[in-house]
Amino acid sequence: MTDAIRYETGPDRIVVLTLDMPGQAANTMNAVYREAMAACVARLSAEKDSIAGVIITSAKQTFFAGGDLNELVQVDKSQAQAFYKTVSDIKAQLRALETLGKPVVAAINGAALGGGWEICLACHHRVALDHPSVLVGLPEVTLGLLPGGGGVVRMVRLLGLEKALPYLLEGTRVRPQQALQAGLIDELAADRDELLAKSRAWILANPSVAQPWDRKGYRIPGGTPSDPTVAQMLAIAPSILRNKTQGCLPAPEKILCAAVEGAQVGLDAALLIETRYFTELATGQVAKNLIGTFWFQLNEIKAGGSRPQGYAPFLTKKIAVLGAGMMGAGIAYVTATAGIDVVLKDVDLAAAQKGRARAAALLDKKVARGQLTAQQRDATLARIQPSDSDVDLAGCDLIIEAVFEDRALKASVTAAAQAVAGPDAVIASNTSTLPITGLARAVPDEGKFIGLHFFSPVEKMPLVEIIRGARTSDETLARGFDFARQIDKTPIVVNDSRGFFTSRVFGAFIHEGIAMLGEGVSAPMIETEARKAGMPIGPLAVCDEVSLSLMSHIRAQAAIDSRTEGKAPPEHPAFAVIDLLLEEYKRPGKTAGAGFYEYPAQGQKYLWPGLKERFEKPAGQIPAQDIRDRLLFIQALETVRCVEEGVVTSTADANIGSIFGIGFAAWTGGALQFINQYGLQAFIARSQYLAEQYGERFAPPALLLEKAAAQALF
Repeated sequence: MTDAIRYETGPDRIVVLTLDMPGQAANTMNAVYREAMAACVARLSAEKDSIAGVIITSAKQTFFAGGDLNELVQVDKSQAQAFYKTVSDIKAQLRALETLGKPVVAAINGAALGGGWEICLACHHRVALDHPSVLVGLPEVTLGLLPGGGGVVRMVRLLGLEKALPYLLEGTRVRPQQALQAGLIDELAADRDELLAKSRAWILANPSVAQPWDRKGYRIPGGTPSDPTVAQMLAIAPSILRNKTQGCLPAPEKILCAAVEGAQVGLDAALLIETRYFTELATGQVAKNLIGTFWFQLNEIKAGGSRPQGYAPFLTKKIAVLGAGMMGAGIAYVTATAGIDVVLKDVDLAAAQKGRARAAALLDKKVARGQLTAQQRDATLARIQPSDSDVDLAGCDLIIEAVFEDRALKASVTAAAQAVAGPDAVIASNTSTLPITGLARAVPDEGKFIGLHFFSPVEKMPLVEIIRGARTSDETLARGFDFARQIDKTPIVVNDSRGFFTSRVFGAFIHEGIAMLGEGVSAPMIETEARKAGMPIGPLAVCDEVSLSLMSHIRAQAAIDSRTEGKAPPEHPAFAVIDLLLEEYKRPGKTAGAGFYEYPAQGQKYLWPGLKERFEKPAGQIPAQDIRDRLLFIQALETVRCVEEGVVTSTADANIGSIFGIGFAAWTGGALQFINQYGLQAFIARSQYLAEQYGERFAPPALLLEKAAAQALF
């Protein structure tokens, strides 16, 4: 056998196949694996009369990582036939294992995800190490794919349609205890020796085995799609799914098709159906977008691609958060959850305690769901110290200011905090719009000042936008990056400018939606088409969440700064609509119970009927595609301007930041990948059409024209 899979027969006649891909940190289903597995299966078939059974385990820290994404990302439509054959061969190998006539056990010593879990499913018995590093599941849907190694077919046959679908459609991953309760694995082991001992014992106790689906009289748990209860569930499943994906993400729909169609035929036909759908997805553009961004670029960021080199990793032990409102409380919560002590300071102790109570409520929810014990909750909460005194900030490594978006207020609280914390502390502002370079003047050492822009709600949003001011030192930037990783956030690094990167692009999105309303476009159309474009929420709804009064305040600050710098204040057709809603109609947003939407005390929000009466015009209606394109193109164009101005210096930061920070349509792979996959020349032509129809803001920037001329991608 090759080094990729070691084949060892013990004195008990049990063959141990150890997966150990040479030159890789993890095992993947690449050409080397396929060749090695083919050789193992051939040898097992030849020697089956002299062996008692087979154990499959791994020499790596993980069990098996899944498909080789370097290969997958390159497969295009022209290679579909060859790809289909390769996938069929992998499945044939796994099918040969499970029909060998000898017991095959998966000894799962680490994470078994995707193709790794599919190998386990083809085994007759599964024993897993009871360790936090062990995760099992099928996350392919998150990369625009479906489990193509038999995962759809075997999960449905193991659990039944209803129980299997969450694992397949949501990419649910579970720890060993949960997997045991769900019936995904059969036994747990405390250490590696016990893992192999239990695997051997089961083989010797079960010399004659077959998969449940290979036994006579087998029925899918819960019934087939023709069973009345399953049929009832399936009648509504497609519409629920379409409401979630809006047709932008093909993978969940293909998974549902493969699962339902496969449940109505024999196993071999079901595997063939799965392979066809897998080939269609793997050769499609959406999977390329998602793999490129959510795998390669995200890993590049997490590995420190934007972190200054030459500085030892910094471990933050204690921080202070100034301002115990929703943002401050959220930052305190995620920091304490990561095991770091937090002083949560506000103007009075009652306000600080209210912020701590918010964190307590989030922890209580986790206890209620069984995700935390009461002791763990208490230990986390004990790390948050409410305070109304700067004296308590002594010894903090990091101060994060999270007060209202007012320059004078921010300056006074950071200066006072820095005086107590001392010269070694890094001072950060959670501002979403105010330039960091200006805010840094409040402290003696501007090199120690940085922007750490969190997103609301902090406990759910995975991104932190790190803003480097004109005088922020590399060491401070490295410390900010390390802190973001320590609290399990994804950091992107941008340079200073008003609104930085995410707020600029986010502002372009909501202003475009409001501008369309001002032109007479129907409000329900704007909101619906935004979701059809792949945005999680419409621009009018999200504007209400932010509040029109805050947007107006930010605009006023920008106008003051522009005049100070001798520039004309920013203008946009949306401003007139915002002013009307604020000044004439007194509708500042969700917190006031009235914005673009009505917010009844009981029942769901709905669009304010006044929008139709006061804004909508028959002559203002435009094609649905134009609405979708205006909302996506304006964000992509603003991203290009951020690259052009040096605000964003990495394509990975731009793509991940646009999706994780502001919900840019995930199917595109991010704002710059949207342009790449659209085709630069075609994107420019469409931008020029939008500019002619709807305004100069759609004119392609010089950088975009240069890239297209050089036939280069972002």
